[in-house]
Amino acid sequence: MSRLRGAGLMSGGLDLSGLGAALTAGGRSSRFGTDKALARLGGRTLLERAAASLEGCGVRLLVAPPGRYTLAGWEEVPDTRPGEGPLAGLEAALAAATARRGAGWVALCGVDQPALTPAYWAALWAARTAPGALAVQALDPQGRAQPLAALYHTALRPSVTALLDGGERRLRRAAPPEATVTVKGLPETFFANVNRPEDLAALARRLGAGETP
Repeated sequence: MSRLRGAGLMSGGLDLSGLGAALTAGGRSSRFGTDKALARLGGRTLLERAAASLEGCGVRLLVAPPGRYTLAGWEEVPDTRPGEGPLAGLEAALAAATARRGAGWVALCGVDQPALTPAYWAALWAARTAPGALAVQALDPQGRAQPLAALYHTALRPSVTALLDGGERRLRRAAPPEATVTVKGLPETFFANVNRPEDLAALARRLGAGETP
């Protein structure tokens, strides 16, 4: 589908209240060694940083094991297929968002990219109006799509359920390419990915050296 340049979309001031938000947390964090969501960067946990990037969204859902995390302003939603990855988290998020607000868009976010800001989501939100769009994904500087920091329409729920029932677990299969809008030209720092403690340390050094955000 079409590609849009993020630099022209990040004008700020976009109203995100019509966008639902879903944070997924509580995975195995096997490469990190401890619960990654509770690791700290700049005085906040990675979970808190992800939540802050989505603070303007109207409905905020935390898809995680019941009782594991406390996050003010976020409603806990149980993962209906525990241990089956972010595609299962997306299924739970789309179902919960539909039950609360009907059809619409949901921002799916993990804790792996803790440098995201509201400007990132504003760029994706502005791109959702492309005809036939059911997903909006950013492209990193290497041209790779980012399905775990993306927008998905609740209309995808039946197909996501069918994928999971058929044994699929790859999040990148959630939306067909012809219904996916991609956004390029966003700041490189947004795409800093934290999988291991050394990744977190490297990002802390970059942010401490004055890189935004």
